[in-house]
Amino acid sequence: MLEALSFEFIQNAIIAGVLVSLASGIIGSLIVVNRMVFLAGGVAHTAYGGIGIAVYFGIPIFLGASLFAVFAALIMAAITLKQRERIDTFIGLIWAVGMALGIILVDLTPGYNVDLLSYLFGSILAVSHNDLYYMGILLFLIITITTIWYRDILAVSYDSEYATLRGINVPFFYTLILVLSALTVVVAIKVVGLILVIALLTIPIYIAERLSRSLAGMMFYSGILSTLFTMLGLYFSYQFDLTSGASIIMISAVSLLVFLAIDKLK
Repeated sequence: MLEALSFEFIQNAIIAGVLVSLASGIIGSLIVVNRMVFLAGGVAHTAYGGIGIAVYFGIPIFLGASLFAVFAALIMAAITLKQRERIDTFIGLIWAVGMALGIILVDLTPGYNVDLLSYLFGSILAVSHNDLYYMGILLFLIITITTIWYRDILAVSYDSEYATLRGINVPFFYTLILVLSALTVVVAIKVVGLILVIALLTIPIYIAERLSRSLAGMMFYSGILSTLFTMLGLYFSYQFDLTSGASIIMISAVSLLVFLAIDKLK
């Protein structure tokens, strides 16, 4: 594996893995404590519509997927805040329409044969320098927002009624969390694919939740665990010629089982 570090695509993959893992650790913690896992899953699959738009109109994939995912997140936030009892139906509708739109636009793109598996299961070894810039800016944005508004986000996440009484704009922060989740999902798709992205945003967070006593601690531990799982997944995918995204998730899943077994024995 050491000789592989001399290759630029391996270096890019490692940097991308660290950046996305840290972002996923922070946002994944907010997704879990706000019970947004299903919403994040809907955004992940809806983002494929943005990929189709980007391919069809010839714009950068990240840009198209990000704009479409944010648009879907805003719709989901508006529906969740006003009609919670129908949220499952609307998410399923947006989810299906987004994926169908993406597939149709890819089919209609003349002379373009896109590798669907690279978006379904990730293609971290194909990360470019522009992708790294995007991931770095997103991580900086996430850290800045969560640091400045940590107390408000904490209040909204654990007790929205108390946050409202304190004068905190709950709909704004709820929507902000969902938008950041959408952007994180888009970059995570590059690492593990849209089918497996929810596992990356939940497995390390579950372990971190059991190890920490605060939201900040949960974010820290989940970021470290996500990075560790990603690096081990990259190692095994390189050594045994496996799909990197699937390897990362399997390492995460096995680690969760080991953690649960040790916790049970204790």
